[in-house]
Amino acid sequence: MGLRILLATRIYLPEAGAAAYRLAATARALTEAGHEVTVLTTRPPRGLRVAEGAGARILRWPVLRDASGAVRGYLQYASFDLPLFFRLLAQKPFDVLLVEPPPTTGVVVRLAAALRRRPYVYFSADVSSDAAAGIGVDPRVVAVLRMVERWVITGASGVLSISTGVTLALARLTAGRARVAEVGTGIDTDTFSLAGPGDPHPGRTFVYAGTMSEIQGAGVFVDGFLKILDRYPDARLLMYGGGVELEELRRRAVPAGERIRFMGTADGGTIARALRTATAGLASVRPARGYDFAFATKAFVSLSCGAPVVYAGVGPLRQLVTEHKLGQSVDWDAGQAAEAMAQALEQPVDDVERRRLSEWVERNYSLRSVGRRAAAAIADAAEAFRPR
Repeated sequence: MGLRILLATRIYLPEAGAAAYRLAATARALTEAGHEVTVLTTRPPRGLRVAEGAGARILRWPVLRDASGAVRGYLQYASFDLPLFFRLLAQKPFDVLLVEPPPTTGVVVRLAAALRRRPYVYFSADVSSDAAAGIGVDPRVVAVLRMVERWVITGASGVLSISTGVTLALARLTAGRARVAEVGTGIDTDTFSLAGPGDPHPGRTFVYAGTMSEIQGAGVFVDGFLKILDRYPDARLLMYGGGVELEELRRRAVPAGERIRFMGTADGGTIARALRTATAGLASVRPARGYDFAFATKAFVSLSCGAPVVYAGVGPLRQLVTEHKLGQSVDWDAGQAAEAMAQALEQPVDDVERRRLSEWVERNYSLRSVGRRAAAAIADAAEAFRPR
C-alpha cells in the first residue's frame, strides 16, 4: 500500500530553479511508485502558467515576494512559514513530510510533525548557516541560524543531500548525527533538451538563467560582457531570473543599452528556447561565500539544451567542465570571463557538438534518477518510523 506524503516548499513549478525542478522530479517518482503526494507551496509570480501536478495534488498559498519576484527575506519567509504551520495541522493523516529549506520552514515542519506525530525528511541542497557566514552576515545571527539549522536537521528521520560536499558540511554541522542519504543532483532533461523550438530570432547570444545574488556572483558576466562590447557589436547577453543583486546589475549594464537585457522570471520552456540557439550558457559560483562545494545546476540546463557553458568560479563543476570538454572554466574574474566569452564567439560549436553536450547530461545528470533515489530514501524514512 502506498504512503501519504506531504511536500512543503516555498518554490515549485512553474517557477524556474534547481529546487523547483528537483522537488517536481521527486514528487513524480513518488507518485510513479504508487504513493499519494500533496504539495503545499506558493502561488507563482504573475505571468507564469501554473503547471500540472504530474500526479501530485498541489495546494498553493499567496505569499509576499521581493522586488525580483523571489520568496527571499524574513518577511517573505514568514508569509509562507506561518500559514504553513496551520496548513500542515489541517491536512488529513499522512505518513511522512518532505521539506525544502530555508531552516525557518524546517522549524515549522518539525513543530507540526511533532504535533501530528509523524516523521519528516529534510532535502538539503546546501547548508544555510555556512552560506550566511560566507556572505558576511553578523556572526551572532549566523550562530543562531546554525543552532536552528542543526536542530531542524538532527530532528529529521532522514536528510537528503545533493552532493558529497553538502554531505560533508552536514556532518560538520551535526557532528555526524544527521541520517544522510546522498541522492545527487541533476536537471529536468524533458524540459531542458535539444529537441524543441529555438529562439525565433537567433543571434550571437549569451544566456544566464538563475538567481542573481552575492553567492552566484552573476555580475562577473555583466562586467565581462562590457569588456568585449565593442569587439563584437552583434553579441547580446540575456539575463533571466532575479535576486538581491538584480538592481545593481541593471545599473552596471547601462553602458550596453539593449544589448544586455534583463528578462525577468521565466518558465523552463522559455529558457530552453533561448538556450537552444545560444552561443553559450553562463554559470558561476563566487568563491569564499560558503558555497564553494555547490553545483551550479544552471550549467547542466545550458548543456542539456546543447549550449556549451562558460563557468566562472569554484566548485566541482570547474573540473567537470574541463575534463569533459563542456565549454570553458575560468576564475571568478571579469577579465577571464570576457576572454572566455570572446572565445565562444570566435569558435562556435556545430550541431554535432551540441548533440554530444545534450547527451552527456542525459547520461550523467538527469533528474529522473535523482528523483527515484530521493523517493526511495523518503519511503525508507517513513518505514523506519512506523515501529515507533
